[in-house]
Amino acid sequence: MDFKVAGTSEGVTSLQMDIKITGITEEIMKVALDQARDGRLHILAEMNKALNTARPELGEYAPRIETIHIPVDKIREVIGSGGSVIREIVAESGAKIDISDDGTVKIASANAESIRAAINRIKSIASEPEVGEIYKGKVVKVMEFGAFVNFFGAKDGLVHISQLAEGRPKAVTDVVKEGDQVWVKLLGFDDRGKVKLSMKVVDQTTGRELEKASAE
Repeated sequence: MDFKVAGTSEGVTSLQMDIKITGITEEIMKVALDQARDGRLHILAEMNKALNTARPELGEYAPRIETIHIPVDKIREVIGSGGSVIREIVAESGAKIDISDDGTVKIASANAESIRAAINRIKSIASEPEVGEIYKGKVVKVMEFGAFVNFFGAKDGLVHISQLAEGRPKAVTDVVKEGDQVWVKLLGFDDRGKVKLSMKVVDQTTGRELEKASAE
């Protein structure tokens, strides 16, 4: 006879029995259920020694799937030519990503940080930066008049030499060089739609806006 009993400390929640005979007596069933109860309570007691309440959230490495939505007209940008962008995101984050035609994006991984990295990258492509917000970026090109910073996915902006630091520096390279990680504030856009950024209004250590800094 194969007899399985599942339940809690409060009682039985399910039974499963596989027998090769026509039936069993009430006495056998009573003994089996008593033994199952004793075994179940013992196992639950041992489990409670390790964890006696449910965790408030999933563990860091518990398998999970998170869902976000992106504008339909941004799907092509997230996927990239021949799937190049989505493959890069998967390779960098380690997460599995599925995008539906309605803009639903499902991200799966056993690592919470992996999912966060994938979501952040997707949002940086599918979203638009907001004026007044502070972003972390990377200096990708240095010119005499300022530095170009990649700060929002594939988006670049110019930090004019006057916005690099208080007390206009003599040369851009006195403040930054290519490859530097910097904090920038999005000041707005010029009449040609080019992004204007500032470093001098942001504390480059904490990423917080400086109270007395100006962005003239």
